[in-house]
Amino acid sequence: MTTPRLVAFDLDDTLAPSKSAIDPRIGDLLVALAERVEVAIISGGQLGQFTAQVVERLPEASDDVLSRLHLMPTCGTQYYRLTPAGIETVYARTLTDDQKTRALTAVEEEARRLGLWASETWGDILEDRGSQITFSALGQTAPVDAKMAWDPTGEKKNALRDAVAARIPDLEVRSGGSTSVDITERGIDKAFGMRQLAEQTGIDLDDMLFVGDRLDEAGNDYPVLAMGVACQAVEGWPDTAAFLEQLIPTLPTR
Repeated sequence: MTTPRLVAFDLDDTLAPSKSAIDPRIGDLLVALAERVEVAIISGGQLGQFTAQVVERLPEASDDVLSRLHLMPTCGTQYYRLTPAGIETVYARTLTDDQKTRALTAVEEEARRLGLWASETWGDILEDRGSQITFSALGQTAPVDAKMAWDPTGEKKNALRDAVAARIPDLEVRSGGSTSVDITERGIDKAFGMRQLAEQTGIDLDDMLFVGDRLDEAGNDYPVLAMGVACQAVEGWPDTAAFLEQLIPTLPTR
């Protein structure tokens, strides 16, 4: 591809371990990258996770550099920018009450039927993120080691995803992080987020690069690959850091 003008990232297991803060090495690299190109983060998580995991962990940077950071929670159904006054909302779409009710019912019933509804968890299994319903098998705050051990092959998540999708065909159901399944409006996925980035920034999709750990067909990063955006597959934040350390020196400074 040509030199990217915008680099977008998944969050969990790409920039940081699931629900965990970024390593200082990643923080330094994100700022160094934003000194050269626009930087976006698109994830199934909500804004609070973006803030705690990334924004509050970034090293000191100028307002001009921080303004190049685009935050797209819940797979791009929400879009925020950093300003000197704080986090500014560009847009936020929400599911209807009927959509939320049907999604919550379907995912709980199918998880119980498949034996995937845990009796002891770290926090709530189901979360209403406004524009997305998220199932987290072990709870929202489960430790990383427990999450990684729960479904190392992805078989459980994929079975649940298929069962729920059959129940609510008008909504989008995707395998998310290590223990999660995300439900949004139909057609709302990370490809939607990338198209919104193109519209909002004026940067063509051909000039974008996406970095993610779930580019397999069942993963929630796959729609970006399927739409033809250049992608870099990684298997965790150290992979991402190593890739950025090679990429950044090739990019022109502003």
